Amino acid sequence: MENNLFALQYALDTFYFLIAGALVMLMAAGFAMLEAGLVRAKNTTEILTKNIVLYALACTLYLAVGYQLMYGGGYFLSGITTLDAEAVLRQFSVREEGFSGAAIYSPAADFFFQAVFVATCMSIVSGAIAERMKLWVFLLFAVLMTGLIYPISGSWGWGGQAVFGLYSLSEDFAFKDFAGSGLVHLVGASAALAGVMLLGPRLGKYGERGETRAIPGANLPLATLGTFLLWFGWFGFNGGSVLKLGDINSAHSVAVVFLNTNAAAAGGLLGAMLISYLKYRKADLTMILNGALAGLVAITASPDTPTPVLAVLIGLAAGALVVFSILLMDKLQLDDPVGAISVHGVAGLLGLLVVPLSAPGTTFLGQLVGAATLFAWAFVASLIVWWLLRRFFGLRISPHDEYQGADISECGMEAYPEFTNRG
Repeated sequence: MENNLFALQYALDTFYFLIAGALVMLMAAGFAMLEAGLVRAKNTTEILTKNIVLYALACTLYLAVGYQLMYGGGYFLSGITTLDAEAVLRQFSVREEGFSGAAIYSPAADFFFQAVFVATCMSIVSGAIAERMKLWVFLLFAVLMTGLIYPISGSWGWGGQAVFGLYSLSEDFAFKDFAGSGLVHLVGASAALAGVMLLGPRLGKYGERGETRAIPGANLPLATLGTFLLWFGWFGFNGGSVLKLGDINSAHSVAVVFLNTNAAAAGGLLGAMLISYLKYRKADLTMILNGALAGLVAITASPDTPTPVLAVLIGLAAGALVVFSILLMDKLQLDDPVGAISVHGVAGLLGLLVVPLSAPGTTFLGQLVGAATLFAWAFVASLIVWWLLRRFFGLRISPHDEYQGADISECGMEAYPEFTNRG
């Protein structure tokens, strides 16, 4: 009977992991639609190409080297496709925890769930450098980001490894990042910030006197669809990070995480809309969309511990903060077409720092050390990689190609050919 219970738990936890991973994979479509909607029509095909290729690169590089760096899982996961079911049952039948003990699931499901997180991190970079970077240079960076930079930072937060042998985030500072406000979103935003600083703004974005010129996106319905897809996929992102479903406590925890994730997203949307209206007397849709995403990013650090009211407040603060952050980025002439650095970096930092409000055993200092470590590593490592790419290949497409659109120069086709007249 006991073996039957463990077998059932193994099946439930594995199936839950796979479904959660599939939901996170849907976020790749969300990022693609969001970015395609917020850029100009002449850059749509290139944006879509980047997003689908980076997903394939992330999965492949994580399989080849990333998982090994992060968890010591073995290059190309040799042996992961074979399983001795009886050995698994014997291993867990001797545990004192019983049916409600540690999570037990297929290692293949674990890898799949981890791999889609890598793609999410890289998608953040895609939006921030949109409309002016060479496609192949971006993909070269994606290789190093997904195969090296992200896995090393992940090994410090989730892999239990010490930071360059100096200190452990989890043991020395009780650092908590439940599903990746820092390890995924802040890391991705830090890499994006380094790229934006070296890349420079789009042509015409800032005037001679430093004034900001709006460059509207081509398809706001598409951007809104992308936001809904990301919101939906986030239930897998946060919910799957519970790591199991096969007992009463875990099932309840999953429900709480879903509830708080949804509440924070709603709070973030309302916070951004409120600030937008108070500042401009308009309901700015792009700010509203980014507000919802900021709420999702902020709650990701600890969606399992806040009360629903606190989750709404965390989202509300993130949504309000992201509006001011986007405006500050423009004042600093750091051109981020989709607001990715503000949404994933600033809101990610906020999410890490508010964890002690609800998570016992965590401290503001510990969270701050973790955030600083992740930012310093991702920013400096990415800055070096971006600089080398600029030195040897150049980062930007030519002014002529930027004017006509990256679709033609980088992909040789347009997303909306019937709406253009090229003779």
